[in-house]
Amino acid sequence: VVKFRRTGESSRSEEDGISGEHEVQIEGVRTELEPVELEDGAAVPKEFANPTDDTFMVEDAVEAIGFGKFQWKLSVITGLAWANAMEMMILSILAPQLHCEWRLPSWQVALLTSVVFVGMMSSSTLWGNISDQYGRKTGLKISVLWTLYYGILSGFAPIYSWILVLRGLVGFGIGGVPQSVTLYAEFLPMKARAKCILLIEVFWALGTVFEVLLAVVVMPTLGWRWLLILSALPLLLFAGLCFWLPESARYDVLSGNQEKALATLKRIATENGAPMPLGKLVVSRQEDRGKMRDLFTPHFRWTTVLLWFIWFSNAFSYYGLVLLTTELFQAGDVCSISSRRQEVKAKCSLTCEYLTEEDYTDLLWTTLSEFPGVLVTLWIIDRIGRKKTMALSFLVFSFCSLLLFLCVGRNVLTVLLFIARAFISGGFQAAYVYTPEVYPTATRALGLGTCSGMARVGALITPFIAQVMLESSVYLTLLVYSGCCLLAALASCFLPIETKGRGLQESSHKEWGQEMVGRGSHSPGESQE
Repeated sequence: VVKFRRTGESSRSEEDGISGEHEVQIEGVRTELEPVELEDGAAVPKEFANPTDDTFMVEDAVEAIGFGKFQWKLSVITGLAWANAMEMMILSILAPQLHCEWRLPSWQVALLTSVVFVGMMSSSTLWGNISDQYGRKTGLKISVLWTLYYGILSGFAPIYSWILVLRGLVGFGIGGVPQSVTLYAEFLPMKARAKCILLIEVFWALGTVFEVLLAVVVMPTLGWRWLLILSALPLLLFAGLCFWLPESARYDVLSGNQEKALATLKRIATENGAPMPLGKLVVSRQEDRGKMRDLFTPHFRWTTVLLWFIWFSNAFSYYGLVLLTTELFQAGDVCSISSRRQEVKAKCSLTCEYLTEEDYTDLLWTTLSEFPGVLVTLWIIDRIGRKKTMALSFLVFSFCSLLLFLCVGRNVLTVLLFIARAFISGGFQAAYVYTPEVYPTATRALGLGTCSGMARVGALITPFIAQVMLESSVYLTLLVYSGCCLLAALASCFLPIETKGRGLQESSHKEWGQEMVGRGSHSPGESQE
């Protein structure tokens, strides 16, 4: 016979503890709690939160409260921050416009894109460190306000040097926006975590689609300056909603702020209409948070190295494919690229070509391939696990790259590029699910930040392969991308930890998964997997 107490309160009185009698208060009526008999091995009824243990952890509370109204609100707000894809998509629209309007040579146009990635690469680790040291909400709010300020200011740039500096500062701010995933993941119950993080990625795709549609309307009438200003609006809305956004309860517990963490959990329980666990919230205070050395402890050293390569390969291949798509579409197929290249070399680097309506349509169709990538990843990630999902994505991309060696027609070429982009974007999304799950709360933001920084290194290098190397050999270029993804697929398989069905680890001083071990509920001979 096990006794439970139905209550929204998380603490019990001393009298309860002494007498062992537990009462439930429902709409002001106090009644004695009936004993509940459970069969051997039977699950605890969901309405009872958890047995009357003396303590509970944040993980217990998040699982007991479950997914509800609070998480739906958080999904929309986090998605608004994730819609910063507009600031990335604008690069492909802004570059040809400035090339024509300011008569910029090709290398200056390319530098305008590169400086954004340099800013992101240099700041990703810093934002991760700030989020681990001072809170997820703090780091995210500062990075979004930074991006918003310099994004709007870019619209008033008088000369090339000004817009180069300002877009670099925008990139510096964008480097912190992935921390929204850290904050979001720490409020999600285990069963909903993968699906919700993947669905947040839809906001990225929506942001890119909205940017193209906005450009179709704004560019012919108001021009690129207004496009830059209007593209910052989702971040302005997010900045206003940040006042509602709570700090992560996991971070508060780790920083020793028990009362604030408990207040946040009670707020979520109230909004979701769910009971809080019984007992006292355990505080596992850790002062040395956000330290780079914690990513290279014996438990995480191999994971960190492999993840850095996986993130590098993801961005290297994703942005490489984006650049290759334009080249391949304009040439017709791989076999036509060499002859086309010779014609292009004869042209002046200042030849001006504005984006046409057909160009915007092609951009839109290419962007729409992100949605099937989300759906496929959503379907398989909880079936085969995070590691196998990433490996499968890399393998399909590699296979499609090799098929491009054939002189296929435009229709087949479009299908291959569509499938390749869908799977490489799906692999990117799976990495965004896996990375926050595998690192403990003390280094979760830093781990995600450093991985994001390595992705920007891949994005910086890929133009030299997709554009420079392509001039000498298109087959060697495709071989580089295919080989890189094959290695990344192997790296995914060799990751030592599979996070499917696991809780989030709180302190880096404990072994991975210790929080999910049945506390005090197993006999010495039982497995605690």
